[in-house]
Amino acid sequence: MSGAAPLTVLLVDDHAVMRAGFRMILEAAGDIAVIGEAADGAQALDAVARLRPDVVFMDVQMPGMDGLEATRRIVAEPSNTSAVVVVTTFDRDDYLFQALQAGASGFLLKNAGPEELTAAVRVAAAGDALLAPEVTRRVIERFAGAGEEPAPTASAPTASPPTPAASAADHGLTDREAEVLRLLARALSNAEIARELFIGDATVKTHVSNILIKLGARDRVAAVVFAHRNGLA
Repeated sequence: MSGAAPLTVLLVDDHAVMRAGFRMILEAAGDIAVIGEAADGAQALDAVARLRPDVVFMDVQMPGMDGLEATRRIVAEPSNTSAVVVVTTFDRDDYLFQALQAGASGFLLKNAGPEELTAAVRVAAAGDALLAPEVTRRVIERFAGAGEEPAPTASAPTASPPTPAASAADHGLTDREAEVLRLLARALSNAEIARELFIGDATVKTHVSNILIKLGARDRVAAVVFAHRNGLA
């Protein structure tokens, strides 16, 4: 990997000490380069436009434009290629859900260890969602629950739920793509899916990309929520 270009990171936090700590940890990994810093959301927008980092570590609570609004604007920019990982001291569901709705690729707490921080950069840069299984469950319960249809009345017939195979076909998914989607819904990474199905990592990436396109999903989290809402998981 000595000839590979390092993954580039922009640090966004209103505390200089926190940025310095992240910089020290990330650059010690050897394959990660911190190419810029910003102290608020407005500075982050400017830095992303100029530097085009692979990953943005975004604080939530900052003066002026906060991290959630900055994330929304970054993700909404058509030319944007940066993945945003929201990093906060607050393990609060409202921050988590707002961050994911804003388009963040993941969510970390600032007390995460060095290995978690460096792994987050690599995971986000690879296009994977950075969510632990327990966090994924919270997302599903919140998002999928919000999209549930009201219960049928006593006079209305109860329709049988569609089978996963039928639903997958309805949405244009192949049998293999349906398998991959079900494993995504279990919060498995690309590497774990590859091992589960005895296929290569590159093949998994192709399947995931096809799934997102066919479902019209912005990212893996959106695909997981879709799967649970539509009986595909």
